[in-house]
Amino acid sequence: MKIVLASASLRRQELLKRITPDFQIVVSNFHEDSVAFKNDAKEYVMELSKGKAQEVAARMNMEAIIIGADTIVMLDNKVLGKPKNEFEAFQMLMSLSDNWHEVYSGITLIDTKNQKIISDAVCTKVRFSNITKEDIQKYIETGEPMDKAGAYGIQGFGGVFVEKIEGCYYNVVGLPLNTLSRMLKQFV
Repeated sequence: MKIVLASASLRRQELLKRITPDFQIVVSNFHEDSVAFKNDAKEYVMELSKGKAQEVAARMNMEAIIIGADTIVMLDNKVLGKPKNEFEAFQMLMSLSDNWHEVYSGITLIDTKNQKIISDAVCTKVRFSNITKEDIQKYIETGEPMDKAGAYGIQGFGGVFVEKIEGCYYNVVGLPLNTLSRMLKQFV
């Protein structure tokens, strides 16, 4: 059956190639701000991923397995999404400095043939070392933080700030491969 990734993320596309080289990309038009955070990060990312997958599934006119995914960074029970500007990116990175935080990814799969839906969420704990204001400013100048939850990419220049992780590395990148592989096996 055809696999469709409901994401424009190049990182997710690259990671999905490790599971299957044959998939289609249909970018979701789901409005993430239509889902309110209710103090449960796992439920929140699963709801976001489900919304993305359902929006694409509703537009599909073929049988396919739709993959929706969303990733957030949590610090002190506060969601750190993508920064709106450089100042917000700087504030996020300062708050993560010398601190632990959690990265949550939600994944939803929808089989358009029988409308079977499954969702799951993964949490990885990440610790940043103590980073200087100068290092943060240099990092922001690369442009990398601007399209990433929590204002950093572990797979890019931001990885230098990461002292250690507990859990799935690929979850922090944006697509927990082990969990997704296990979920896909339920459809094949």
